[in-house]
Amino acid sequence: MYKSGFVTVIGRPNVGKSTLLNKVIGEKISIISDKPQTTRNKIQLVYTGDDFQIVFLDTPGIQMPKNKLGEYMLKVSKSTLEEVDVVTFMVDDSMETGALDSYIIKEIKDISTPIVLLINKTDKLNNEEIMKLIDKYNKMEMFQEIIPISAINHLNIDKYIDTLKKIIPEGPQYFPEDMITDQPERLIISEIIREKALINLEEEVPHGIFVDIDGIKERGNKDIIDVFATIYCEKDSHKGIVIGKNGRMLKEIGQNARIEIESLLGSKVNLQIWVKVEKNWREKEGKVRYFGYK
Repeated sequence: MYKSGFVTVIGRPNVGKSTLLNKVIGEKISIISDKPQTTRNKIQLVYTGDDFQIVFLDTPGIQMPKNKLGEYMLKVSKSTLEEVDVVTFMVDDSMETGALDSYIIKEIKDISTPIVLLINKTDKLNNEEIMKLIDKYNKMEMFQEIIPISAINHLNIDKYIDTLKKIIPEGPQYFPEDMITDQPERLIISEIIREKALINLEEEVPHGIFVDIDGIKERGNKDIIDVFATIYCEKDSHKGIVIGKNGRMLKEIGQNARIEIESLLGSKVNLQIWVKVEKNWREKEGKVRYFGYK
């Protein structure tokens, strides 16, 4: 009996969704940083076992929208709830339920899809604290399973997978067994560059960054792949920050990104990055759509 199903992973920003899925898949596909709006698109990640296939949807963190991009991201996250076989709701080790977690709980409380709750970062808690959190969420009577995990330490990830295998229905193998994502190479490369920018740049700049891949070309001997990219930011002052004094910041972003892109492509990479200004693009619905958020 072969089982297969679709599982969406939701939660507020920075709770550890992308870290979890990268651990499950065994490859870094979803980008990670400590800043909100890291994941902007719905990314499908495929985990295939001997007799099952789970297709995970890594969605943007649910948050109240502040602009057209934020509206798009919220729509993406909420649209998956009734379309999948299992909803995974992830919270962290906070003993108090914050406003955004409460908002998400309200949104998912009445859906018909089975919900599995993951309490992440439990490596920071003792057993008594973990049991107290489990008891708190049990009283809500809305979760089919509650699993304490530590995504970064791979704690109870296998238990999570076993739980999903029990819930998902019989079904076909949707993707080839060696496929781990539906994302094109260009998008993964652009996300790698954006991650490095998120990690290195000041707080106000990363939200307004979009990375476009202008071209990928193999040289004749195929020993080197040329990658041409443009970082778009919203203000002239942000462009100066992205480039940095004497180009140091852009060089740092490029060097860090190139290492991961070479690992992805299995070849030496010549990465060329330009920086351009597209003023207030997140406020413009047409530009948000043009940049692929649709």
